[in-house]
Amino acid sequence: MPHYEFATQREIAAPVDAVFAAIADPQRLARWWGPAGFTNTFSVCEFVEGGRWSFVMHGPDGKDYANENVFEVIEPAHRVVVRHVCEPYFTLTISLAPSAVGARVSWLQVLENADFARQFAHIIAPANEQNLDRLTAEVLRAPIPRD
Repeated sequence: MPHYEFATQREIAAPVDAVFAAIADPQRLARWWGPAGFTNTFSVCEFVEGGRWSFVMHGPDGKDYANENVFEVIEPAHRVVVRHVCEPYFTLTISLAPSAVGARVSWLQVLENADFARQFAHIIAPANEQNLDRLTAEVLRAPIPRD
């Protein structure tokens, strides 16, 4: 099956466990997931292997984008593999490793439709960088005081 890959990395000045926590917590995931300007409404987020993740991304242009996913692999503080089970079909692997800065996040998105990937590469590549910008901001944000 033809596919196309988008890969990027980011160093985050925080421990790997802190980065994984921002991925594993549905409330935090909803805050940072997606490109700049997008918000999310999660209907299901079962963060377990085989768990469903169903949500709507709300674009800054007012459009809504339905998403259906399955968490295929969850290796705490190491790797999360998400399979996007609606168009456009893709698999996203987020790998975490300790680094001199704190944590190295490797982001590999493999699309099944190479033509789609080529047509939208100018959107997909920067959107993935924006996702990592937002993840970084979420990981580094000050904790919200509890009453």
